Amino acid sequence: MKKSVKSICYVLLLQATPALAQHAAPGAGPAYPNRPIRWIVPAPPGGGTDAVSRIMAPRLTELWKQQIVVDNRGGAQGSIGTALAAKAAPDGYTILFGFSGPLAVNPHIFSEPGYDVARDFAGLTRYTQQPMVMTAHPSVAASNFKEFATLGKSNPGKFTFASSASLQHLGGELFKIAAGVNLTHVPYKGAGPAVIDVVAGNVSTMISNPTAVVPHIRTGRLKALGILGGQRIDVLKDVPTAVEQGYKDFADVIEWYGMVAPAATPRPIINQLNAGLVKVLTMPEVQDRIRALGMTPSPSSPAEFDKQIRADLALWGKVVKQAGVKAE
Repeated sequence: MKKSVKSICYVLLLQATPALAQHAAPGAGPAYPNRPIRWIVPAPPGGGTDAVSRIMAPRLTELWKQQIVVDNRGGAQGSIGTALAAKAAPDGYTILFGFSGPLAVNPHIFSEPGYDVARDFAGLTRYTQQPMVMTAHPSVAASNFKEFATLGKSNPGKFTFASSASLQHLGGELFKIAAGVNLTHVPYKGAGPAVIDVVAGNVSTMISNPTAVVPHIRTGRLKALGILGGQRIDVLKDVPTAVEQGYKDFADVIEWYGMVAPAATPRPIINQLNAGLVKVLTMPEVQDRIRALGMTPSPSSPAEFDKQIRADLALWGKVVKQAGVKAE
């Protein structure tokens, strides 16, 4: 019996579908991704930010069946790599591993950072969020923020604080304002050199994320004065927060990492990227590795991350204006 024209057309369509999918536009079902994805990290290789970002790459390669090519572009406290991502083609094949400094602080302290956060980026998901920590050399005669503030006021200009990124710098400036104490900022190009100098006693204190200092706190080479935020962290459960110590200005202060793409990236691709990134971020082994660094996995929707970026952009703009901070 002869097949109907309708049946023949149906068979031909089924046979053609895989071939057509290979030529479909990016983001159209299984055709995306169909080539390697560039993962821009706006920090030098080998540092803390680079190490944190690389936790994701192997799992994403397995999930998407495409190589994740990590592209380290350090410089200008993250602005160089961030500006590069802003100018990338919005096709889903460039992802920026962003963080608070370049996306919420740098636009206020650099006259021309090379990008406009609100205009140039679309959030994919938050990666982690964690408060900063303030540590001190053991010779500093204070064990918490209140004692350090009293000590600083009685010795104006004597004490220093190190930072290796713009957010940490502003965290120190906010502490100076909240505590009414005069501290001298000592900037570093990386957390490694900063920690070395604080451990050696060349600098009194340091503002950093937990990753850089937790090992030294555990060995007694540094002591934690407090968490610059409103919530304690698992790796330093006994260290009180700034809010607990009476500094309410730190209630909303948080450091975060997250992934963004060029703003014109099609919404179907953004949603597909979010689904993949969140899937990897919720894997127990990935979460364990993140927590071991003193950070808290915190995946989100694209809209939620966009909202957080804009809120922190406004928050740190106020601090920059009040403290009169300029790029160093």
